[in-house]
Amino acid sequence: MSNVLCTICARGGSKGVKNKNIKFINGKPLIAYTIEQAQASKLFDHIVISTDSDDIANIAKEYGAEVFFQRSAEMASDSAGKLDVIRDAFVRSEEYYKKKYDFLIDLDATAPLRNVDDILNSFTQFKEHNNSNLITAAPSRRSPYFNLVEVDKEGKVTLSKQLDIAVVRRQDVPKSYDMNASIYIWKRESILNDKTLFLENTGLYVMPEERSIDIDSPLDYKFVELLMKENNA
Repeated sequence: MSNVLCTICARGGSKGVKNKNIKFINGKPLIAYTIEQAQASKLFDHIVISTDSDDIANIAKEYGAEVFFQRSAEMASDSAGKLDVIRDAFVRSEEYYKKKYDFLIDLDATAPLRNVDDILNSFTQFKEHNNSNLITAAPSRRSPYFNLVEVDKEGKVTLSKQLDIAVVRRQDVPKSYDMNASIYIWKRESILNDKTLFLENTGLYVMPEERSIDIDSPLDYKFVELLMKENNA
């Protein structure tokens, strides 16, 4: 039996793209891509969906995922934190399956361009580095040390982060990354006890930009659909 649990959290009240988790993209509901990637990884005995939507639950079951609870209204609200939602699914799963899992891998349904190797390789890296948890990201296009700015209450414009020396080339600043909301991994004690995503021993798995789009707007949706069509061609 596998000691790794997979969760996929998909609520029904998406705002940027209506019903995005089950909206058809390149011939399938969006959530189907993530379920199929989890299945193809062969890491999991159980792929658990956390949702408040009967429509999402029914489609997820059609593709082989498991839905044994409905997410509470509190956990499905705009104010609910992602970490709390994932922890809720983990605790419910341990109770339901009567098993303690060593690891949790959460896959975001809105990041369908990841591939199975990303899941496998990030988990391998996580174990090799003995991380408490791991996040995925892509190299950022812009740097907080060079071309990301902030405006304070008085209207003053400054760089988001500054070094002790002046920087004239982007290549000279520390590397920065955009979190892509694709894969999250935790040890059991971390998902149960830690209240923040960034810990002393958080790992970072870097993915290319073309596999790192998180669908949060109609434009993201169009980009992903275009890339899927190109990949299939």
